[in-house]
Amino acid sequence: MFAKLALQSLLDRKGSVVLSLMAMTVSIFVLLGVEHIRHQTKENFSNTVSGVDLVVGARTGSLNLLLYSIFRIGAPTNNISWETYEAIASNAKVKWAVPLSLGDSHKGFRVLGTTGDYFDYFSYANQQHLNFAKGQAFHQVFDVVLGAQVAKKLGYQLGDKLALAHGIAATSFSLHDDRPFTVVGILAPTGTPVDQTLHVSLQGLEAIHIDWQQGVKMPGSTITQAELEKAKLQPKSVTALILGLESKMTTFRVQRAINQYKQEPLLAILPGVALSELWQMMGVIENTLLLVSALVFIAACLGVSAMLLSSIRERQHEIQLLRVIGAPAYFLFFLIELEALFIALLSCVLGAGLLSVCLVFLQNYLLGHFGLHIGSNFLTGNNLSLMLAVICASVLVAIIPALSGYRQARIVKR
Repeated sequence: MFAKLALQSLLDRKGSVVLSLMAMTVSIFVLLGVEHIRHQTKENFSNTVSGVDLVVGARTGSLNLLLYSIFRIGAPTNNISWETYEAIASNAKVKWAVPLSLGDSHKGFRVLGTTGDYFDYFSYANQQHLNFAKGQAFHQVFDVVLGAQVAKKLGYQLGDKLALAHGIAATSFSLHDDRPFTVVGILAPTGTPVDQTLHVSLQGLEAIHIDWQQGVKMPGSTITQAELEKAKLQPKSVTALILGLESKMTTFRVQRAINQYKQEPLLAILPGVALSELWQMMGVIENTLLLVSALVFIAACLGVSAMLLSSIRERQHEIQLLRVIGAPAYFLFFLIELEALFIALLSCVLGAGLLSVCLVFLQNYLLGHFGLHIGSNFLTGNNLSLMLAVICASVLVAIIPALSGYRQARIVKR
């Protein structure tokens, strides 16, 4: 009966209640959305690479090296010579070494030149290896393996031909269209930058640049694609290396040796340590977003409190009637608190439902445009605790109008 009376009272003032409900729903949507995206972004970055002990590149900042080599963000300051790659790979403490070469693109997607070992040793999340949804790894010079999102967005299938573009701009007029690549494999989705990448052999990258100088194609080339298939092409340099070591105990020793390499300036980083640095830098932005979300929610709570407080004057007849039938003054106090609780609960349900719908419909957009795999299941421990805190805060803020109603009820009795 108590709950029924509270619901009926809210329905009688549905105009102001709906506005308060909308404000609180939007605030909860923003609060839960920011927290969920923040958590999922961290998880995506952490899951991008697994099982890699060291990332090696030309000497630069550790974050810059991590971002361009693993996340395909930014550009390298310099390359590593092929002789240096061979020297590092031949180290007895190195179990495997996979070279990475960046610099070209295809319709806005990055192209990665590497070796067949990439598909054997590169892993993500909890040591999950790359799997093929269709086809196989590249074996010929002009073979290309597509990431899941590349194939989906551009509509490529096995056997299709495509031309790479010189540089990493979304729109390029310097195309390697005289030497097209053939799609031989499509990787299964990983939720990492691998999905946004085209994978070719190092020999393939060397072949399309064999008659280019300073980023410009030289006229008069007579080398055919068939001749390049048979030629023994070897790159002069690569962008970065990812290493797996024989023993974790030697990680810092190998890292120090690479950082002190005399032939050319190199930098070796531990992916986990570099990620920690990234989160420290991003901490200010995260806290700012959470603060803004919290302020939006506080404003909504104060709006609900103001609505309940202003309704006291409109409820004189209701208060008199309750007192006549013998309801104590504290009855009105708990009635107003229950109304605030109902508004908070319904706002949580509506805010969570709205967020769930948005995540379902925007999932592909976020993955395609930002490379973020944001799951639709946001009911984590953090978010549930957040909703509980929201409900408690709403009840606490409603104490002010509840006390006002309590005093008004005592005055009416006198």
